[in-house]
Amino acid sequence: MKRFALTAVAALALATTAHAFDGEPLYDGEQSLYDQAAEEGMVVSFDTGPTWANWAAQFKAFKERYPGVEMVYNDLGSAATVVALDKARNRPQADTAYYFAGSALDAADKGVVAPFEPVNFEKLPEPFKDPEGKWFTIHTLNVAFLVNTNLVDDVPTSWADLTDEKYKNSIVYLDPRSTGQGQVVVFAAALGNGGSMDDVQPGIDYLKKLHDNGNVMRTVGTTPYAQFLKGEIPIYIGYENDGLKAKYKDGMGDAVEVVIPEEASAAAPYAISLVKDGPNPHAGRLWLNFIMSDEGQARFADGFVRPSVPGVKLPAEVAEMMPAAPQLQPLDVAKAKAMKSEIDEAWSKAVLAQ
Repeated sequence: MKRFALTAVAALALATTAHAFDGEPLYDGEQSLYDQAAEEGMVVSFDTGPTWANWAAQFKAFKERYPGVEMVYNDLGSAATVVALDKARNRPQADTAYYFAGSALDAADKGVVAPFEPVNFEKLPEPFKDPEGKWFTIHTLNVAFLVNTNLVDDVPTSWADLTDEKYKNSIVYLDPRSTGQGQVVVFAAALGNGGSMDDVQPGIDYLKKLHDNGNVMRTVGTTPYAQFLKGEIPIYIGYENDGLKAKYKDGMGDAVEVVIPEEASAAAPYAISLVKDGPNPHAGRLWLNFIMSDEGQARFADGFVRPSVPGVKLPAEVAEMMPAAPQLQPLDVAKAKAMKSEIDEAWSKAVLAQ
């Protein structure tokens, strides 16, 4: 009788200290990790601004599943995040850090992030992760043609189409010397015109041809999304998510078509890391596993960014808005970073004759 009573007390103690979540576990060990994270009480997520890439929905879903862990976040920008991690390296404030993958390489080089392999890590393509897990890609942004159909009669579907004279003075894209997106456009043009990550010259030659044909309206140093929404740009070579946002959320509706060029295009990775010696390491791991689970990955697609884990099933309404695009090729960030000065020089010489 005494033994039964002790067992009952132990069971009651366990029930009152453990933190249960609803539904089946997302992965083995989730409950144990949640219990440890709840002891820490919060996770600090750097640079996950709620209006970007559907982070607000991720926060809400995380809180619903793990009410014992508070979510704290900020919105610094990729490069500033690395600077902040470096300045606080002796007393880290963040548990996780999110950025364009080029900044993730910088963070790894500075030794401010820790190895961690979340769920689905093994499914990521090699260019989408550090071999030791010091960063890994959680979603991509993909180069597409954003076409204003009020201004363009025939929607181009390929890089070859864009060279036609009917698109004279119609195209805007970002300057590759000063913007990451502009660099990605050069790689996308290369991939679509017989080049590769190791050979961007076909992309440079292609963009020169667009300029020589008079089809480029201008290149710009900051995103022209607002001008596109106002109807000032016929064709913007930009990111797919901006086009889908314009179409489904910002009022353009059928006046915009979003085209992944049929030859090939580039998928630019955005990454996240576990911060080295962060104040809440278990909560950090819980957060990273959550957004890398199949459910978390599908939730990114609601924000019009494509999940990085191959084969994740999207809700039917999302899949209809974002059909499969097998011509997308992952950008190798290490190679892209190494080739930046070469691209800057080649583009300036070919397009600006400088």
